[in-house]
Amino acid sequence: MQWLQGPNQSNVGNLIDVRRVASRHSRKKRRNIYEQNLTNLKNNCKTKNIRDLYSGNNEFKKGYQPITNIINDEKGDFVTDSHSILARWKSHFNRLLNVHEVPDIKQTETHTAGQLVPEPNAFEFEMAIEKLRRHKSPGTDQIPTELNKAEGRINRSEIRKLTNSILSMEE
Repeated sequence: MQWLQGPNQSNVGNLIDVRRVASRHSRKKRRNIYEQNLTNLKNNCKTKNIRDLYSGNNEFKKGYQPITNIINDEKGDFVTDSHSILARWKSHFNRLLNVHEVPDIKQTETHTAGQLVPEPNAFEFEMAIEKLRRHKSPGTDQIPTELNKAEGRINRSEIRKLTNSILSMEE
């Protein structure tokens, strides 16, 4: 900043020194990251961790990419210092997660017996089972999709009754 206020020979020398120190620092940081990535690749090769080896190799090809921490504040201006960024994220998540007002849920007359979700009929249940995609991981019930699709109508009606009883218990 002194160079801008008075561009004399000593201030120009100080600016050159500051630039030299900054470039040395960035070269050293780049070299450390390069060596760290190289040791990670060697370790993945020794342990035959192929997935990490290939992903590390792809990152290695990209080269050094400095990380910039820039976000927008409430007004839309850029914020770069770490304390302001943390304060911005804190206010953002406070606004998202600390909701004190919960709107009342009004039940419409179309719902039966006070239920918020009407029970699915047999056709809707059959269509939902048919829309399930094969060869996907089972959910929390650990029942694969193929088993649900292969079951006969009797088993599906039993599952529908079970589902409807669970929905009626949630009232």
